[in-house]
Amino acid sequence: MTAMTAGPATAERARWLQILDSNRSWQILTFVLFALFWQIYGTFWGGLLVPTFTETVVAFGELMVTPGFWDAFVVSNQALVLGFLAAIVIGIPVGVLLGRFRTLERFTDVYLNILLVTPMAAIIPLLVMSVGFGLLSRVILVTLFAVVMVIVNVRAGVRQVDPNLIQMARSFGAKEPQIWREVLIPGALPAIMTGVRLGLGRAVTGMVIVELLMVSLALGGLILEFRGMFNGPALYAVIAAILIEALVLISLAQWFERRVAPWAVNNQKRSARS
Repeated sequence: MTAMTAGPATAERARWLQILDSNRSWQILTFVLFALFWQIYGTFWGGLLVPTFTETVVAFGELMVTPGFWDAFVVSNQALVLGFLAAIVIGIPVGVLLGRFRTLERFTDVYLNILLVTPMAAIIPLLVMSVGFGLLSRVILVTLFAVVMVIVNVRAGVRQVDPNLIQMARSFGAKEPQIWREVLIPGALPAIMTGVRLGLGRAVTGMVIVELLMVSLALGGLILEFRGMFNGPALYAVIAAILIEALVLISLAQWFERRVAPWAVNNQKRSARS
């Protein structure tokens, strides 16, 4: 009887240990410790512009019911959505071409390196003089922020495709479009999705920077407004809203990656276990 009751008890204990040792549990623990440290620091050493965690939570709740915040949110995300879509439409085909044709890469590699090392804030005056302060200039800057990461990752993914697979496809009479459709794109799909996810994070960064440095509107304008008013809780609440949006978007990108390339996710999990 004891052995029979010990079996379910051991299984239940093992299940709880597995739950406690999961990634989600560690993430929750990390957040709790971070919030506790923030609360203590804001209470004793925060000063004027570093509120406590609880003050920020209250300000965040008030911000969520403010119509002006949602108007700014929509305006900011116009540039984010259009710029990110442009980066995807441009970056994926260009990355595949550069990964497939080394001669073409020789002509464009220097420009990619320039985009990688150039501080995007330095491009803002050029955009202002060229296209003004409107939506177009903000979309262009968001696109420049994101497209480089997409191109570089897609190019690397195409290069990682086994050349023997391409030769085998050719030996069976596959033409170049078939090689792209049946070999290159499926083989590079995990890297393509990684580029999309990293490009999305860069696009959010570009969205905020362009509004802080080029034109004070939308979410960037709210940040500058609350900073000028020394309203620390509201300032941190806006920043928290931007971070939450970025995390939600990246989580959606990861979910989409699991749907279109489940084998890549399974390979990553096996590598992590080993």
